[in-house]
Amino acid sequence: MSNKGTLYLIPVTLGDSPIAQVIPSFNTEIINEIDVYIVENIKTARRFLKKSGLLKEIDELTFFELNKRTHSTELSKFIKPIFDGKNVGVMSEAGCPGVADPGADIVALAQQKNIKVVPLVGPSSILLALMASGFNGQSFCFNGYLPKEQKDRIGKLKELERRVKTQQQTQLFIETPFRNDNILEDLLKNCFATTLLCIAVDITLPSERITTKTIEEWKKIKLNLNKRPCIFLIG
Repeated sequence: MSNKGTLYLIPVTLGDSPIAQVIPSFNTEIINEIDVYIVENIKTARRFLKKSGLLKEIDELTFFELNKRTHSTELSKFIKPIFDGKNVGVMSEAGCPGVADPGADIVALAQQKNIKVVPLVGPSSILLALMASGFNGQSFCFNGYLPKEQKDRIGKLKELERRVKTQQQTQLFIETPFRNDNILEDLLKNCFATTLLCIAVDITLPSERITTKTIEEWKKIKLNLNKRPCIFLIG
């Protein structure tokens, strides 16, 4: 019988929304069985755990930071406690770890090492936006970030629009929050007037707005998306 611990994937709120609104109470039970965490940002992870009803002394917990600056050679050290029988939790900065998130690397390693991986229920901005868009939920593609260069970005937008028309496949993508208004401008100037665009902003927050309209209709609406978490969908 194996005495290995379990790797738990722990969803985090998408913003400053009440924990009870988006995180099941069962997750708190699991959090209190974990001594080691792999997180994107230690400061925000500690804050989330305190809000979630952590009973353990937070200074007794071990934190490893996993982000774009983490070297792949460090990952084995992060999961070593599992082989000593400890449970380890993976947390993203927001939403579900492993989805559009560096946590996928640690999950891949755990699968290679035959470690039990348990995903916990919590908010996914990608799925929540898709659910509320009215677009095809049978066939969809999340494209992550689009190219930074405007020329390349416009080319990518036109490619995604073609996929919608030819494959009837919903296309989702995101942008760095301070560039949201730029990508909206590119969409309005370069997509067909009849193309349907859903903009999902501040998901699960009091200021949440998830709206689907044609490009032509969006052109008549004043919208400020600057520095607000946002997902764009074409369908």
